[in-house]
Amino acid sequence: MATYLARAGKRILRSPIRHGHGKISASSAVTVALCAAAAALCAGGVGAAGSGCRKHVATITKYGAVGDGKTLNTAAFAKAVADLSKRARDGGAALVVPRGRWLTGPFNLTSHFTLYLDEGAEILASQNMKDWPLIEPLPSYGRGRDEPGPRYSNFIAGSNLTDVIITGKNGTINGQGQVWWDKYHAKELKYTRGYLLELLYSDSIIISNVTFVDSPSWNLHPTYCTNVTISGVTILAPVHSPNTDGIDPDSSSHVKIEDCYIVSGDDCIAVKSGWDQYGIKFNKPSEHIVIQRLTCVSPTSAMIALGSEMSGGIRDVRAVDNTAIDTESAVRVKSGVGRGGFVKDIFVRGLSLHTMKWVFWMTGNYGQHADNSSDPRALPEVTGINYRDVFAENVTMAGRMEGIPNDPYTGICMSNVTAKLAPDAKELQWNCTDVKGTASDVSPPPCAELGAKGKPCAFPEEELVIGPPELPKCSYDRPPKEVM
Repeated sequence: MATYLARAGKRILRSPIRHGHGKISASSAVTVALCAAAAALCAGGVGAAGSGCRKHVATITKYGAVGDGKTLNTAAFAKAVADLSKRARDGGAALVVPRGRWLTGPFNLTSHFTLYLDEGAEILASQNMKDWPLIEPLPSYGRGRDEPGPRYSNFIAGSNLTDVIITGKNGTINGQGQVWWDKYHAKELKYTRGYLLELLYSDSIIISNVTFVDSPSWNLHPTYCTNVTISGVTILAPVHSPNTDGIDPDSSSHVKIEDCYIVSGDDCIAVKSGWDQYGIKFNKPSEHIVIQRLTCVSPTSAMIALGSEMSGGIRDVRAVDNTAIDTESAVRVKSGVGRGGFVKDIFVRGLSLHTMKWVFWMTGNYGQHADNSSDPRALPEVTGINYRDVFAENVTMAGRMEGIPNDPYTGICMSNVTAKLAPDAKELQWNCTDVKGTASDVSPPPCAELGAKGKPCAFPEEELVIGPPELPKCSYDRPPKEVM
């Protein structure tokens, strides 16, 4: 545990977590990181066997893998998953990755399966792009997100799976993304970068007590999935790395994200549902999502973004007791003409914000279209956005609220909001166009468009139950018996 906490602290110290409107000290960032990591370790409960444990267990070394950080183990991972998948229906199967540095190209998971990273285990993504085959774009996007056409495969992937667990003793999955970031900035990539983990059309997913580091692009991308639990996960990337979103639920339902610590070069969490006409046609919303006890550091992006790819719709998102430090904005709506879809029934309660450019930010002119054009008739519906119990300090500007001409964002509610201003705060604290809403006990006082007298904002009384009552508590510490 001490080794892991030291490593986490060193990673944060190396991250240039500064912003023009203020900064969080390195020592404060380390304190937050270590507290979050310790909480994740203690909450993980990896101990005696319990429900969710697998009958068939094997270590990656059984399949010829070498954990020296140099030997390419792609064939060993593929062989291991293929072998264990034959036994997984009979009580499930687990692949244990022990201490060591295990270099591999992309590989797939299987159903009724646990990928278990022991303490000190690190799975390293190959930096040779020849190891990353091309795959088809997502149907709700129509093309790669960075470039037209196909995309590079994702590092860890799976499709049409059920009952998948990625867990352990805070082992690390390292995307080694620097080579991808350099080529992206130099415009040397012909295809879209792969994500660190992408699961498609899958159900009953648990990701817990694992650290994800330096993804080539987005980190965790559950897409067209249901019943997803992401708990006690740490995600780290340099704060100026391109598009390294932390967790992006995409056209997925019943998703719970809790007790995670994310340092990102983009949005810590971005809820998505497809891109322009492709997302409209695919027509699968992201809905019934809980985000709680998140800690986010992202100086150039949002703690939680809704969009911008939201053409299939986003509804019933509940964000509770979340913290942002040195982050551009809190819960941001991103959309624009051509997106279509909707963002509605969003409930935010309990935000603790420290050094922010904006507390509230809504965007109605977000660009980036799938075919470099969009249907001007495809207007998004944004309504029913509720913020309550918000405390912010060292704030540059309270609100930048921009809807769409002739398509205003409506039903915005703010209550019990305090934003304490930074020494260099802007004189104009609210800039509002094409928005309508109410406010109650908001300081500094909001713009006229949001100034109608309101009451405490709504929050659903009924709990949204997602995933198992508790995470599986399984230990694979002892060398497993060989799978027969």
